[in-house]
Amino acid sequence: MLGTFQQSKIRIEIGATTPQLTDALTNTASIRLWLLPQILVGNLPLQLSPGLTFTSWTGPIPVEHIVDALEGNNLQLRLCRGIDGIHKWQWGEGWVQSCLEGVSYLPLQAGNAAALLRLKTYVTLTQKCRS
Repeated sequence: MLGTFQQSKIRIEIGATTPQLTDALTNTASIRLWLLPQILVGNLPLQLSPGLTFTSWTGPIPVEHIVDALEGNNLQLRLCRGIDGIHKWQWGEGWVQSCLEGVSYLPLQAGNAAALLRLKTYVTLTQKCRS
């Protein structure tokens, strides 16, 4: 893989419960909504599960995701193609943490920060709609 090795570790507060965050991070329909402008390709099952492989596109660049682990409030994805690396998610009552590292030409720090802000916006709007 060509590019530079990059790391991004971000933890943010989100006014949401652990079950709400679990749904946003493991339900593929929810992921499709907050992950925009990245696009998930193909027919995916309702929930992520270990061993599942799927591809997202950021413009013309594909990133293949392989779910290595999904246990409790931890999700670990192995990445290849546009990013050669690993993406770990952890969450709990009112917070989410994303650790992304890999080799890529993509700006991983900026992309990770933007994804967390989109997740926060999605969860906040979803809560308001349900209230």
